Amino acid sequence: MTPEDIIRKYYPEGSLSFNYLFLHSQKVTEAALRIASHNPFLNADMEIIRWSAMLHDIGIYMTQAPEIGCTGPFPYLAHGYLGRELLEKEGLHDIAPVCERHIGVGITLRDIIAYSMPLPHREIVPVTIEEKIVCYADKFYSKSEKYLTTPKPLDQIRKKIRKYGEDKIAVFEEYVTLFGAEYLYK
Repeated sequence: MTPEDIIRKYYPEGSLSFNYLFLHSQKVTEAALRIASHNPFLNADMEIIRWSAMLHDIGIYMTQAPEIGCTGPFPYLAHGYLGRELLEKEGLHDIAPVCERHIGVGITLRDIIAYSMPLPHREIVPVTIEEKIVCYADKFYSKSEKYLTTPKPLDQIRKKIRKYGEDKIAVFEEYVTLFGAEYLYK
């Protein structure tokens, strides 16, 4: 079984949700693999990156995002922990955490409580280098038409992240310093 097979198991091929998820996941995977290749000193596991990047948003179909064909009962923010649960049921315990840890630059327990987020009460931040790479790569692509296949400019990424606090922008800047970015636009 491949990550693509798992996507097809939960998303009807050709559906709006499949099209958005599949294309987004492919672009994030390409970017994540480029990041890892560009930074060989990190010794990142390319296969874990490939699986994690392809499946990081597997839970979106269970959420309310009709503009991308998702009509589930949960708020979009819940797609992370829902995806983790789904991949754990699939036996993919080693990559399942990336689903919830890729959102933003990570969500702390303090954030969850302070903002009454509909999330499990635990630290939901990238831990492994592979999770950090997927999280970072995901910031360059969205499920909007404009940035579905074209990477977002760094200033737009920063503007969005800054809305969530200076601590979040500091994490993002650490990623920019560690991973670089200029090669993602070539």
